[in-house]
Amino acid sequence: MKLAARVGRIVPSPTLSITATAKAMAAQGIDVIDFASGEPDFDTPEPVKAAAEAAIRAGFTKYTPSSGIEELRRAIADKLNTEQGLQYDTSQILVSCGAKHSLYNVAEALLESGDELIIPVPFWVSYQDQTLLNDATPVLLQTQEHDGYTIDQEALEAVITPRTKAIIVNSPGNPTGATYDRKTLEGIADVALRHDLVIISDEIYEKVLYDGVQHVSIATVSPEVAARTVVINGVSKAYAMTGWRIGYAAGPKALLTAMANVQSQSTSNPCSISQKAAVAALRLGDPFTKMMVEEFDRRRRVMVDGLNNIQGVTCRMPTGAFYAFPNTSGVLSRRWKGQPIGSAAGLATYLLNEAHVAVVPGEPFGSGLHIRLSYATAMEAIERGLTRIEAALGRLS
Repeated sequence: MKLAARVGRIVPSPTLSITATAKAMAAQGIDVIDFASGEPDFDTPEPVKAAAEAAIRAGFTKYTPSSGIEELRRAIADKLNTEQGLQYDTSQILVSCGAKHSLYNVAEALLESGDELIIPVPFWVSYQDQTLLNDATPVLLQTQEHDGYTIDQEALEAVITPRTKAIIVNSPGNPTGATYDRKTLEGIADVALRHDLVIISDEIYEKVLYDGVQHVSIATVSPEVAARTVVINGVSKAYAMTGWRIGYAAGPKALLTAMANVQSQSTSNPCSISQKAAVAALRLGDPFTKMMVEEFDRRRRVMVDGLNNIQGVTCRMPTGAFYAFPNTSGVLSRRWKGQPIGSAAGLATYLLNEAHVAVVPGEPFGSGLHIRLSYATAMEAIERGLTRIEAALGRLS
């Protein structure tokens, strides 16, 4: 059987693969501490679950409009208007099966052979593979750790070609936890306007912020920028609803209509019950989110401080999301049983096998020097995991 060439361009999601391996080890009775999972460890808020139960009891279990129910699209439009002053008609909003699905719909509707998509590095793993699946070329734009992973305007200009179609903006970012301020976003927007680029703004972690940082959507820079920006978001991270699979996109009507047409011929509507739950999350969920982020903040400080206390490891303090992205270059030259660790992937394998700690290597994010650890887990697990990592690295020669 000859498979389509596109499937040979990609690999399975490494975060999901490592999480599956950790769970398989745990099922065998091994005490694995999982820092790989990219999801809150909190339960979905009770009002959200109650809305889902009410939907089931009311028989709201049939097909809905492919683009999502009007009630949910209205709640999304109200949220974007109230929180950021962005005004969208519900026809400019598409509800999908998670933010990843929303991003894929953008790629399907926008990209084709010969197009280039600029992806700042480090990047969320699926940006590159979704680009390749749609026959376009990912162009990796290096950012610098010492600059907080911000996009340099001159560096951005340097990678633009006549084939450049769009740029990804992810703030707060996965895996770095970095955030962009308005000045940085204005610089990116200026370049996008001059070169007629579409902006894909992934804002899924917008409510997970620390140290007084305020979320700024690049779509708020100006009406001209909003007219070429598609905002991607969802309920999974802010309301601990990863399994409910509700994401959404908002943007220019022509693009959103094309995305809706793609969805109508692929998945059709997202889960009817989850849509009702998402309405409740958007209307009622902010107190829960505030509580959750306060706890993430406590864990963030413990994890980052603990990592910085390990010889050979340095870690900048993230201002958003729930990931630490330590630089491990100081330990990669060390050896275990005569064999060099060599890379972030080698280090992740060593920590899983020898310390029973699951982390994600940096290579799928575009860095061979870093690993990603999620602190969306219990404080006790963070403290035990850091102790294991320090001990394991101390055994290297």
